[in-house]
Parts: sequence; structure tokens; C-alpha cells
Amino acid sequence: MTLLHTLLAFFVALGTLVVVHELGHYLVARWCGVKVLRFSVGMGRVIWSRRFGRDRTEWALSILPLGGYVKMLDAREQDLQDIPPEDLKREFTRQSVWRRIAIVAAGPIANFLLAILLFAGLYMHGVPEPVPTLRGAEQQTAAWQAGLRAGDRITAINGAPVQVWSEVRWKLMQLVLEKADARVDVERLNPNGEGKLLNSVTLRLDGVSSNELEGDFLAKLGLALARPPAVLGKIMDGPAKAAGLQTSDRILAIDGAPVRDGLAFVEKVRESAGKSLALHGMRGASAFDVTVVPESVEDGAEGRRIGRIKVEVPLAPEMATVSDGPLEAVAKGARRTWDTSVMTIKMIGKMIVGQVSLKNITGPITIADYAGQTARVGLVSYLSFLAFISISLGVMNLLPIPVLDGGHLLYYALEILTGRPVSERFGEIAQRAGLGILMALMLVAAFNDIVRLMFQG
Repeated sequence: MTLLHTLLAFFVALGTLVVVHELGHYLVARWCGVKVLRFSVGMGRVIWSRRFGRDRTEWALSILPLGGYVKMLDAREQDLQDIPPEDLKREFTRQSVWRRIAIVAAGPIANFLLAILLFAGLYMHGVPEPVPTLRGAEQQTAAWQAGLRAGDRITAINGAPVQVWSEVRWKLMQLVLEKADARVDVERLNPNGEGKLLNSVTLRLDGVSSNELEGDFLAKLGLALARPPAVLGKIMDGPAKAAGLQTSDRILAIDGAPVRDGLAFVEKVRESAGKSLALHGMRGASAFDVTVVPESVEDGAEGRRIGRIKVEVPLAPEMATVSDGPLEAVAKGARRTWDTSVMTIKMIGKMIVGQVSLKNITGPITIADYAGQTARVGLVSYLSFLAFISISLGVMNLLPIPVLDGGHLLYYALEILTGRPVSERFGEIAQRAGLGILMALMLVAAFNDIVRLMFQG
């Protein structure tokens, strides 16, 4: 059922992106007066089609679900001898170079517009996200050395306001790529408990490489979300109940060592299977001390033995829902789309010069996996995933590789500069080179997908 769910989420995402991309080409081609012969979702042999409209355009589904295309009246692909004279002027290559540029660029632009609309819808809807209040950092980390402490709430990075944790991660990711440090503004409780102090520190990011951005690079910096204190929830039959622990007990120390929050308590219990733990805590206004021995159970996810005392401990960080009006949401969506596009281009550039590993190239298996994961989390996560993939598709299609939209745009740019179209011979050689590059990228992506699948398995 999980596989079916994943495949469904993947094909819905892929179908949406392909249709939007090809609609961009189709609508601008029609606007420019070019005759469209076929609009296909999928590649290869047509398995279903219907004709509509004045031009009797064929709308088709093809057997290979990866991709799609818009087939226009084109002298490079069709014999024009039997074409009516009134249609010849609607042939693609007879259009001005600027019209051809508009038609080719419309596909990637449609993907960017889709991303903007998706982000705008999410910003208007409002998404519950963790507030960027920090957990205590280890002393050897960059966060501690910068002066960030437990309870600090990040309010801005390099002057740009942040309201939720995802914005912190995004800003720092951009700065890591730029090899720049971060000026982090925080709110900190006054030591006397009255009001808040504003503080600004410099967080050095040189300890994080571009290759680590796909993982939890924030943890390496020492940045983690604050968690609630170790207050016990529901007590079930097991070691906790046998030891006399009760709901609402607050655990302050284990074996004499302070417990900073609920997550630290859970981690200590998990690593102490079969070991006796001396707990010190508060029950209302009274202190108490008990000893509990976590039972040893097998963790199915990690395949090892862990400790468990059968008690619920709330771990959810403080959450906030930020929503915007339509105009601000569209503006934020456009900024996020632009920033993501720029970051994608920077990552590609760093891959070319060897500063970022080719392991970051993903193929359809990994994309399908992410589609399934985000769909299971909820519609908001799935739409966010769809927006990011739409941007990636737009950027990739604009790369100056023959056979992609960017390669054709490169031809037209050369035509503008030289005053004549590129020669057929040059086009053929470039086409073969472009296919070679594309096949190499597909092989790398497939290899990375298989390695990830084997490693996860």
C-alpha cells in the first residue's frame, strides 16, 4: 500500500509539472500564431488521443510517463509540400527570433509561475512551524562559541527577519553556499526575569561544507530547537509505573546529572536498557527520588536494543502559524522562487568545479520517495515539495544544453548576435553532445538513486 501511495504521489506530481510546463509552450505558441499539431503528456507511442479546436490539435497520452512535448508545425520535422499556404506562415521556424525565444522560454517560466502560486497559497493559508527558540549547544560548536545560549530566540539573520525555524535553515543554507558568516539577532530573557534583551552575534559557518547541506547541518553548528521540560504524560503499565512515577512529575536529574529537557530524558532512557537510573524530580511543590530500570526492547527502525519505561513525554517544540495577505504572499512566493533558483544554479556551478559532490544529483526513484513521504505528512508538505520540484525543473530546462530549452535559447542568442541561424551541421553536432551530457546525468542520477535505495534498505 505504501508503494502504491508513493507511486500515485509521484505520478500526480510529475503529471502536474509536465502539463504546466508544456502548457506554457502551447499557450505562447498559440499567442504567437504558431500552429500546434500535438500536445502530449508522456513520451513515445501515443496510447490515447483526441482532437479539439480550430486547428484540430491532437491531445495525447503517450506510453512513457516521464516527460511530455508540444509538437508544432516545423520545417525541420515535417514535409511542408502539402501544407496549405495560409498555414505556412504559422510554421515555427518562419517566426521572428524573439517569438521563438518567447515560445521556448514559456515552459520553464510556467514552472516558476506555478511555484510562486503554490508558495503564495501556502503563505496565505499559514503553516504551523516551530518557533526558532534554541536548545542549549555543546561548548565545542560554532553556536556556543558565537555566544548563542539555550532559550535564545532568533529574530533576524543578516538583517532579514525570521519567524520560524525553516526560515533560519534557509537563510543559513544560502550563506554556507556564499561562504559568508551570519549575523544572528536574538531575543534573550533578562537574567532577572523582567523583559527581554536584544543581542547580536556572529555565527561562523566555515565549519560546514556545501556537501553537508542535504543533511542536518544545523546540528553540526550546534543549532537545535528548544524542547519542553521533562514533564511526564500518561503512565502505562511498565517500569515507570512500577517505580511510582506519576503523570505531571517533572524530572530534574538522572544519576545526579541535570536533565535539560524532555528530549534529553528520552535519550538517556533509550541508551540505558537494563541499567538502574536514579531519578530526582518535583511532584507539585515536593521533591522526590525514585529508581527505575528501563526494560530492554528491540528498536525496529535501527535494529538495536534500547531502553523503555513506558511513559509519554511531550517533545513538540513551540509552534507558530504565520499567514500573509494575498499581495504579501505573492511577493514572498516570488522571492522564495528566485532564491531557490539562484541556490540551485550555485549548487550546479559548485558541482561543475568539484566543490559539491555529484551525489547530490537525484533521479526519479529519490523524487518518488520524497513525493510519497511528503504526501503522507500532509497536503502542505506535498505542495511545498511540488513547488521545489517545479523550480528545479524550470532551472534544469534553462541550462544551455542542446536538446533542452536552454540549448535552443542559446541558439537563438547566437542568431541575434550573428544575424543568421546556426548551421544545420553545428546543430547536429551540438544535439549529439547534448544527448551525451543528458545521458551521463541520467546515469549518475540512476546510480545515486540505487545507492540510496541500497543504503536505506
